[in-house]
Amino acid sequence: MAQTRYTATSATIPLTDLPAAALRAVLREGYLRQDFKSDVLAGLVVGIVALPLAMALAIGVGVAPQCGLYTAIIAGFVVAVLGGSRMQVSGPTAAFIVILAPIHTKFGMAGLLISGLMGGAILIAMGVLRLGRLIQFIPHPVTTGFTAGIATVIATLQVKDLCGLELASNPEHYLERVGAMFEARNTASLGELSIGLTTLAMLVILPRTTRRVPAPLIALPVSALVALALGRVLPEFHPATIATRFHTTVGGVVFDGIPQLPPLPFVPWLAPGPGGGVFAFGFDELRPLLSGAFAIAMLGAIESLLSAVVADGMARTKHDPDAELISLGVGNMIVPFFGGIPATGAIARTATNVRAGARSPIAAMTHALTVLLAVLVLAPLLGYLPMAGLAALLLLVAWNMSDAKHFIHTIRVAPKSDVAVLLTCYVLTVSLDMVVGVSVGMVLAALLFMRRMAEVTQARLADGNHPHVPGSVPAGVAVYEISGPLFFGAAQKAMAALQVVEARTQAVILLMDEVHAMDATGLVALESALEPLLKHKCLAILSGVRAQPMTLLKKAHLDRREGVVFSPNATEAVAVAARHLGADPTPEVTARPASVATPPAEPR
Repeated sequence: MAQTRYTATSATIPLTDLPAAALRAVLREGYLRQDFKSDVLAGLVVGIVALPLAMALAIGVGVAPQCGLYTAIIAGFVVAVLGGSRMQVSGPTAAFIVILAPIHTKFGMAGLLISGLMGGAILIAMGVLRLGRLIQFIPHPVTTGFTAGIATVIATLQVKDLCGLELASNPEHYLERVGAMFEARNTASLGELSIGLTTLAMLVILPRTTRRVPAPLIALPVSALVALALGRVLPEFHPATIATRFHTTVGGVVFDGIPQLPPLPFVPWLAPGPGGGVFAFGFDELRPLLSGAFAIAMLGAIESLLSAVVADGMARTKHDPDAELISLGVGNMIVPFFGGIPATGAIARTATNVRAGARSPIAAMTHALTVLLAVLVLAPLLGYLPMAGLAALLLLVAWNMSDAKHFIHTIRVAPKSDVAVLLTCYVLTVSLDMVVGVSVGMVLAALLFMRRMAEVTQARLADGNHPHVPGSVPAGVAVYEISGPLFFGAAQKAMAALQVVEARTQAVILLMDEVHAMDATGLVALESALEPLLKHKCLAILSGVRAQPMTLLKKAHLDRREGVVFSPNATEAVAVAARHLGADPTPEVTARPASVATPPAEPR
C-alpha cells in the first residue's frame, strides 16, 4: 500500500481536530487487513527492541527498570493514539538521562514524577499555542553540540556499572560524579568488565552479520549466561543483576527485580522523596522543579519532532507538529500516575518501526502492548540480566547518539562562528547541564544571526543619477538604495548613510524594492534617519515598499507624516521629486500625483 502524504499541518486547523490526527487520517484513507498485519509485525519487532532499552534507560536515570517499561507501555500507547505522526514510537530515551538523573538525585522519585507531569502540561500548552513549527528554527550547531554533550555524559556514567565500581556517594552533578568514580577505581571488578565487554562486542558485531534478529535480543541473554557461568566458576564473584540490584514492594509483597504485574495507578506525589523520605507537596517544593519541567518539555519537543521528521523522510509521510506536542504532553501527564518517567519520540525505535514495515500508529500501539506482555510473562527471567550488560547497551546507544563522524565533519567544514557555538553547547552541556548549554548556544546563534544580517543588508547613497532609476535625477535629489531585510543588527548600519545627506538636498528617494521584511528595530532606525531630513524640509519618498514593511509603516502612521510620500516605483518617485523641486520630469518619467500608493500584493 503506497503511503499518502498527510499534509494537514496548517495553523488554521481547529484544535479539536489535532488529537489523533495521524490515526484519523489513516482510517479516512482506508485501513486494510494487510495494513493491520504489517503494523502488528512491525510493533512486535519494535517492542522486542524497546524492552531492554527501556530498562537500561530507567536504570541510567537511577530508578527501577520497570519505570522505563511502564513508560514504554503507557506513554507509548497514548502518544501513538493521539499523535500527529504515523510512524512515531515514543518512550524513554537516552537524551533524558542527563536531565532526569539530577532531578531524581535531588528530589527523589516524587520530584521526578511531578517534573514529568508539569513538563507534559508545558508541552500541551506549546501545542495549543501552535509552537510546533518554531522548533525547526533551533540552529544546527546548537542541536549537534548538546546532543553530543548528552551522549558524552551518558557514556561516561556507564563506567560505574560496566566496571562494577562501588561508589561512596552518588553526586548530583556530572563532574562530581566522574570524580567519585575515579576515587572508586580500586573497586573495579574484572568479572563485571568481562561481562560488559562481551556484551558490547556482540552488540557491535551481530548487526554486521545479520539484521533479521535485533542484536540486544541475542547479546543480553548471552551476557546473562556469561554472568551465571562466572558466578559458578568464581564463587567469590557475585555479578550485579536486575534482581540483585532492585527490589519493589507491591501490596506488602517484595519482588526481586521487575514485578510480574501491569502498571498500577498511584499518586505521584506520594512516591518517595529525597533520600527515600516523604515528599512535602506544596508550592515551595514545586517551584524548584519548574526548571526541570521546562527542560523536559523543551528536550521532549525537540527530540520528538526531530524523530517525526526522520520518519517522514523514510516513509514519505507528513506529521503535524502541534498534534504531536499535544499528544506527547498528554502522555507525559498520564504516565506519572503509573510510575513511568518522561517520554519523547525515540529516533532509533521509530526508524526500526519504519524499516519493519509499519503503516500507521497501530504499530506503535502494538509495540506498547508487546512490552506489556513481556512484563506479564518474562519478568522473572528479566531479573537475570546483568547490570554490566545493560551498561554496554547504553554505551552503544550513546555512541550512536553522538554521531561522532558528523560532529567532527561539522567542526572541519563549518564557519568558525558556528564551530564556536557547537563547542560552547557541547562543553556547557557536559560541564553544567543541557539547559545552560542550549540557552547560551541560542543566544550566541542569535548574535551571529544579527551579524550576518548586517552583512547581508546593503545600502548606498547616490547624489545624482542612479543605475536603478530611469532617466536623469534632478539636481538636489539624492537616491538611497536599501537591499536586504531591515532587521535588528542590520537596520542601524543600513540607515547610517542618510545622516550625511547634504543640506542642499531637497528630496531623498529611498529605493526599498529589495527590502522584503522589516522589524521594530528597522522601523525605529528608519524613523530616526528621516527625522533630521524632515526638519530641514527635505521630502522623503519611499519607493517600491513591499507588503510586510508597508503594513508596519502604516501602523506607525508614517503614511500620514508630513514630508513623507510613498511611491510604487522609481519612475514615479523621480516624478514626485521633480514636481517638489518645481522642475519638469524627464521624458522617461510619467508624472502622477504624489500620494500614498498601494504596492503590489505579495505573499507574507
